[in-house]
Amino acid sequence: MGKIGLLVLLSVLAAAETRPRYGGVIRIEIRESIETLDPPTVGRGIPDLVPGFNITRWEAGRRATFEANDGAPGGRPFVDGVEVTMGRALRDQSIDLELGKAEIVELGPTELRRQAPARRIWSSSPVRVLALVFSPRFEDPRVREALALAVDRAAIQSVLLQRQGEVSAALLPQWLSGYGFVFPTAVDLARARSLASGARPLGLAVDDPALRPIADRIALNARDAGLAVTIGGNDVRLVEVRIASQDPGRALSAVATTFGLPDPGRADSPESLYAAERSLLEGFRVIPLIHLPDVYGAAQRVRGGPGVTPLGEWRFENLWLEGGRP
Repeated sequence: MGKIGLLVLLSVLAAAETRPRYGGVIRIEIRESIETLDPPTVGRGIPDLVPGFNITRWEAGRRATFEANDGAPGGRPFVDGVEVTMGRALRDQSIDLELGKAEIVELGPTELRRQAPARRIWSSSPVRVLALVFSPRFEDPRVREALALAVDRAAIQSVLLQRQGEVSAALLPQWLSGYGFVFPTAVDLARARSLASGARPLGLAVDDPALRPIADRIALNARDAGLAVTIGGNDVRLVEVRIASQDPGRALSAVATTFGLPDPGRADSPESLYAAERSLLEGFRVIPLIHLPDVYGAAQRVRGGPGVTPLGEWRFENLWLEGGRP
């Protein structure tokens, strides 16, 4: 075979390797456990996040399976189905990806540090708000402000989160509102110590074990400001909330409701939206810290994609598997 013939053959083989093919099942693992008895059909429920597929099995908090919809508006997906396993710790997900037990998993900062060569990375825009939320029964605004001034957001983002996401003191991310940078994030220990003088100890609850290192760092920052913070209790919680809309007004309203804040009302302009958010943050009932993206690792055998939109929505209908598993 001549040189030209060999080049043609290699070109044909390369095209065959990248050509979409039908068949196989994509296995995905997530941290979230949706405990509803029936498959959720609105909001952030899993079925809403698998367009092009029909749900065939639902085990609350454990597993959901989907099959390709032959009549999907965009055409039948390439893979035959999707299997979702819920409630898997990030470390376990990463191990399963490396062992070939899953095709797509969530990745945290620790897992990103140990990323293997046989892994593709998909990331959304910053769509999750990491924040401290005070109990409605906690009435001391001076202590709330002191904690806001004590937290070193930049250190948390650079060290614990491996520079994932964006430091922010706003509810809405900068890419969505355009004004997030206006809210100050600087540490002011002198003023924090003045405000915290004589304050009783605070109990900090952590909803997600993956956030425990961040909670520990917040407790350390608080101690530097003269605030005693212990992990456990119900004075303040460290939580993540997802941005579910690309419409800033709707997104702000949804986040406010989730955090237990008043409805900001309709905002028809950037100025009114900023004014509404500033009003919500007065009093430091909620202290936004960082906006984080959704980050997924995909096995090299997963072709096409990316399978995640900037808003963090799944798009698996155009993915396929090399050597599709039956």
